[in-house]
Amino acid sequence: MKKILLSILVAAATLTSCDMDLSPVGSLDDQTAIQSPNDAARFRAGLYSSMRGLTTSGFFTYPEIQMDMFQGTIINGNRGGNFANGAILSSNDDITGYWASMYSIINDANYFITTVTPLLERAEAAEDSEQVLEYEHFLSEARFIRAYCYGEMFDRWCQVYSADKADEAGLGLPLVDVYYPTADRSHYPGRSSMNETLEFINDDLDAALNGLLAYEIATNDTPSPMSAYVNSNTVKAFQARLALWIGDNATAIAKAKEVIDSNSYQLATTGRYNAMWLNDNSDEIIYMPFMQAPNELSNSIGGRWLSTYSNQADYIPSYEALVMYDDDDVRFDSYFDIRRLSVEGNTVACYAFYKFPGNPALQATAGTTNLMNKPKAFRLSELYLILAEASANSNDEATANSALNTLRTNRITGYTAANYSGQNLINEIRAERTKELIGEGFRMSDLRRWNLGFSRDLDHPENPVIRDIIVPASGLVVYVPGDYRYTWPIPSDEMSVNPQLKGQQNPGY
Repeated sequence: MKKILLSILVAAATLTSCDMDLSPVGSLDDQTAIQSPNDAARFRAGLYSSMRGLTTSGFFTYPEIQMDMFQGTIINGNRGGNFANGAILSSNDDITGYWASMYSIINDANYFITTVTPLLERAEAAEDSEQVLEYEHFLSEARFIRAYCYGEMFDRWCQVYSADKADEAGLGLPLVDVYYPTADRSHYPGRSSMNETLEFINDDLDAALNGLLAYEIATNDTPSPMSAYVNSNTVKAFQARLALWIGDNATAIAKAKEVIDSNSYQLATTGRYNAMWLNDNSDEIIYMPFMQAPNELSNSIGGRWLSTYSNQADYIPSYEALVMYDDDDVRFDSYFDIRRLSVEGNTVACYAFYKFPGNPALQATAGTTNLMNKPKAFRLSELYLILAEASANSNDEATANSALNTLRTNRITGYTAANYSGQNLINEIRAERTKELIGEGFRMSDLRRWNLGFSRDLDHPENPVIRDIIVPASGLVVYVPGDYRYTWPIPSDEMSVNPQLKGQQNPGY
């Protein structure tokens, strides 16, 4: 992944030939690649393919492995070892790769927006209402995808948001909003302030929401569960997530309620919960990028923890993760399964993380498993948890308890509603969020937002032998509250190639 930098990525999308004056017959370049709605639709499919790859990537699974709920086994070949062992370095190839991949998607979105906008203007001048509607729809999706990438980067590469640092230059992200391939380093952007980054993201999200709402009204297209395409509720869900990250509780509450009250989605009941993870089928899924065997697959989410061999597993849940759940909580059986691992000639029984077991419909060969499931980028349960947390932060304990009890009723058989107050309520919400979203990429963001640390423990009372198969460095990791590793470093390669980033590395690196 070395040298896959912003500067190279910005230039990489340009298609050129050896002849500086002529292009080969039938070739496409950045000036001619999109000339019609059909061209735009094809490029749009590429943007969605990028979203599928992103949401099944280590960008979301490694932050889970980095935190407290998982421990590496000595048979994992050091896959993800730097994250699991607390060795977060600016030279880490994965971090460099994720930074580059994000800007690659952003660059594609910038190209699409820059190229399609004049086509929209031409269609408006020609009063071609059908083309206008289609172009506006596509542009709204592209602006959401750009905002989504910047938003998720904000959560990984920017410090915890606070008002006293929000306008300080160099703490946000380098913002690129136009398609302008160049090798001139003087044109590379430095880091903006956090408020400038957030303003850019929110402007994109507002534009995307308005455009998608207009499209849905014009086409009578009501958002529905398990959508493979971005819709207005997808945007609102991300607005709620982003607002929670920065402590904007009022917006988090309002946006979460809008999605919940739309009645477009229903929480999976206790009897239907497992189908969501095995078969990727549930009315609580808001946005789920398209996957289909054998030619439209992506990354193996389950492969971060498991192996296609039943006697192997790279990472196993900590004892703390296992004891979170009540006896009647259906999530336990959906998330954990006993495996007998073969380690140095011995067999060790332990629980493995089985939340992404592989959808039988996505197996390229019948009777095998590739541990591939469709990514559930947004689910209704997250919106209930956002509503609960933001309401508790706003001293609206009645709404917080209601949201918490609604979720638990659909997760715990025979659950009896309970009401909490003060810090007890906050603790219950945090515990529920951990139980519900484990393995989905939220844990690092949650712990740093809550200003909590953790210390892993090698002990496994359910089977003491498990201690012997855990990588010691993985089992004894400690993070203090506010630990600098809760924020990823700007890749060292990027720091070296972009002179505007001098002095803008995150603290600790």
